[in-house]
Amino acid sequence: MPSTLFYIHDPMCSWCWGFRPALDALLERLPPDLVRERLLGGLAPDSDQPMADALREQLQETWHRIQARIPGTRFDFAFWTRCAPRRSTWPACRAVIAARRQDPAYDQAMTLAIQRAYYLEARNPSDPETLISLAAEIGADTNRFVHDLNCAHTRSTLAQEIAQARAMGVDSFPALVLACSGSRWRIPVDYTNPDAMLSTIVLLL
Repeated sequence: MPSTLFYIHDPMCSWCWGFRPALDALLERLPPDLVRERLLGGLAPDSDQPMADALREQLQETWHRIQARIPGTRFDFAFWTRCAPRRSTWPACRAVIAARRQDPAYDQAMTLAIQRAYYLEARNPSDPETLISLAAEIGADTNRFVHDLNCAHTRSTLAQEIAQARAMGVDSFPALVLACSGSRWRIPVDYTNPDAMLSTIVLLL
């Protein structure tokens, strides 16, 4: 099997949003023959319950902590007053899969659209209406997207990706796992130094 770098994430994971610039820089520098694969880890299952006040406060504190740790990371805190937050990220994960079914390039495009909507535009990706609007914005066929968003194939794909991530020992995001020479290696995530991650990967290959 070819060597593969797995990126395990959730489109509504705030640390994944902060990691995006370092990840992009890393991907640009990887050896060209290294296979890259994205997996959805699925932070929080479907829920129609309002987010508890304690969790709302905790997540806002996390956003502030990310801004302090990763210079240049932006958040629109108006989300917490304009929207009705729910602890539910699986709809956003399924949206990435539904978009990906139309075009593999839509995987990253939909992920970025969800992140920008959530973190920069105070829009709620837990709501299907938001996800449908984002699909249209990236150029996807919205009728097909609506059908695929909650279909059995999309749900089973998400379950498989979550199971694959757990089998790798991954239960927090973002995460990088390098599979090579019959072994799997966790690559320490560095939010500000892509060269450190690249050096580790090259050493293991």
